[in-house]
Formats: sequence, C-alpha cells, structure tokens
Amino acid sequence: MTDKGVVTLDQIKGFLKINEAIHFASSSRKEKYEWINTVLNKFDYVRLKGKKDKGLIKKYVHKITGISYRQLKRLISKKKKVGVVSLSQNWGQKNRFVSVYGPAEILLLVETDNLHGRLNAHATKQIMIAEYVLFGDVRFKRLKDISVSHIYNLRVKRVYTSHSITFTTTNPVSTPIGVRKRPNNMGIPGYLRVDTVHQGDRKMALGKYEKGVYHLNLVDEVTQWEMVFCVETISELHLKPIFEQLQQMFPFVVINFHSDNGSENINYMVADILGRLVINQTKSRSCHCNDNALVESKNGSVVRKHMGYSHIPKIHAQDINEFYQQFFNPYLNFHRPCGFATTTIDSKGKERKKYDNYLTPYAKLKTMDNWTQYLAPGRTQKELDELSISHSHNGWAKLMQEAKSRLFRNIKFKDQSKVVAGV
Repeated sequence: MTDKGVVTLDQIKGFLKINEAIHFASSSRKEKYEWINTVLNKFDYVRLKGKKDKGLIKKYVHKITGISYRQLKRLISKKKKVGVVSLSQNWGQKNRFVSVYGPAEILLLVETDNLHGRLNAHATKQIMIAEYVLFGDVRFKRLKDISVSHIYNLRVKRVYTSHSITFTTTNPVSTPIGVRKRPNNMGIPGYLRVDTVHQGDRKMALGKYEKGVYHLNLVDEVTQWEMVFCVETISELHLKPIFEQLQQMFPFVVINFHSDNGSENINYMVADILGRLVINQTKSRSCHCNDNALVESKNGSVVRKHMGYSHIPKIHAQDINEFYQQFFNPYLNFHRPCGFATTTIDSKGKERKKYDNYLTPYAKLKTMDNWTQYLAPGRTQKELDELSISHSHNGWAKLMQEAKSRLFRNIKFKDQSKVVAGV
C-alpha cells in the first residue's frame, strides 16, 4: 500500500470526508504493520500534542487497514516502547504441549481395550498400572501415569480408531408403519381413535401370573360412536377378525385409524388390513399425550365403569364379547348421551371448551348437514331409526344391566366350578 500523496493532516481530513462509504483491505498482515509504522513515522505520531490530531490519524489508519481501535492502541504502545511496529518473531507459531503419549502408547491402549472389550477409563487405567507394577511390563511405564480423562482423548485419535475393535450402540427401533401425527377430522365422521384395556392379572402358584381378557375400544372422534370388543389376547389370532370388519361395524365410512404406539396396533398385519380397506393409519406423537385422549377417557368412563378393574380370566372373552355386541354397543350409540364441547376464544386468544351439549352418538350424527351422505354402503336412515326407537333410553339400559348381571353371575359360577374341580 502506498499513500505518498498524503503528507498533511488536512489531506487526511479531506480523504476521510470523501471516502466515507469506501472500505479497503490489505494483502497481508506484514504489509499492514509496515504501512502503519510508516504512517506513524511520517506524521511523528509520538510527538503530537493534541488528541484531535492523534484521533484523526487513528481514524485514517482504521479506515485504510480495517484494524480495530483496540488493536491499534496496542500497536501504538509497542511503537512507543520499541520504536517500530512489526510482527513478532514467533507470530503464527502455536504453543504446543510436549507429546507424552505417542503412537506406541496409543497402540498399547488399543491392545488393552481390544482384549477387555473397551472398559471405562477408570478400569482401563487400573489394568495398565497393574501391568507395570505387578507384572513388570515396562511398555506401560508412561501409561501407568495417564489421567482418566486423557484416555478418552487418545481413543479418538486416528491411530486408535484405525486399529481398535469398534463397538456400536443399539439403534432405537423405528417402525415404518403409520404416520406420526394428529389426524384432522375436518368435522366429518370416520376418524377412529383406538386403544386396548387390559382386565388385570391374577397371581398363581410359583410366582406366575394369569393374564386377563383385553377390551378393544374404538371411538369416532366427531360423533363419539363407540364399538367395544373383548378378546383373549391382543395377538393377530384374535384381533385380525375384528379389524377386517371395520367398514361393516360403523354406520359411516371409516377414513382414518389412529392409535398409540403399542405393537397390538402398529404391526404389519394391521397395516395390511387397513391398506386393503383403504383406511389411513396414524399414530400418536412423542410427548403429545392428548393425541389419543378421547379414547383414553372412554376407557375409564365406559369400559372401566361397567367392567371394573378386577381380573377376568381369558375363557370368558367370548361371553363378554357377545354381551358387547348384543346389548352394550347399541346402548352406547343409541341410548347413552355424550358431552360435546362448544369452543370459544377468550380475549387472550386462548380456546375455551364448555361441554354444554349432550347427545347420543346417533343424535349427533343426525345434526350434521346432509348427514346421510356419510353413511356406509348398505346402511340406511330407516334401519338406524328403527334401532334407535325400538326401546326407550331407560328401557334399553335396563336390558343392558340385566344382561350384564347375568354375565357376571355366569363368570362367577364358572370360576367357582373351576375351583371345586381343582383346575
């Protein structure tokens, strides 16, 4: 860089005014420092008395070189002390620690780790101390004094990784079945929430446990139309016949099947059936417990309320399922009112839900505009109306309660007979 034409402070002042929006860059730090030294000598910066003139030169140097005012202050101090602005002799050379553990020590660490399966650093250090102190292996003279933390530093070196036996952690299983999202029902029926309820275990002899029956609960998100089934196990053998009848068990077309991430619903058997029935499959998201909240609440307010928490042996699954299909499911959908929320937004923009509308699922379905368009093929309004008015709400509830009492008496009788027979 050359500025031979700039020899007075007035020229510097004029230069700064004209070139306010122009920025410069030097080619190297050495050249930059040599030019700064020249400028300070030219204007005899050390002997200048006024701060205004010194500030003008600093601004000029900063404009040309781009160097910070703090660094410039250090360079000027060096100029006053040494008499010249220049790079130090050791500039560009990094301070380095003396290498204590070279390739030979790293290979010894590799050998030890490969033999012992790469123990933690504390255990590895004790082994290397014992190799030198107890067994007299002089190769471990340096490694016996290594710090625990530095063992981990050596384990990432290229010499180590190229000779060591690598260990990989177990990758989490990610099942590519279903889309992990909360489905958008768009205000139309056919979006099911699915979950299972276990009827408890019973402790047997020798510390073994007998599994109870399982309840499969399917609830429509918009109308709360609910279908409950009872199976012996949540295996393919017992769940497959139910899932294959999904489109026939609801009065409307099933569009979406949403469940949690349990293996009873997230598996290739269910995915294959839903694919053949043209039903989308979604699953709950991590850390979003409300994704399947509707059916979870029904598990408590419907299934647990009527079936309780006590253990029911698997042999009664068929009897319970017949009760569900003949009495319980018609009661839930035609005679048991459900709460539907009215959503409002307050002054802070927060949604408020008030459950002030109580209808049966069938009555809710009929409140929808042109609701018959959602009916599944083969289902008619006349058929559904006849089912809904065949008995009053109290009348069907009485039939359901009587059937439930018979069911539990039968369960109790079979269990007592089993005990008497010594089974």
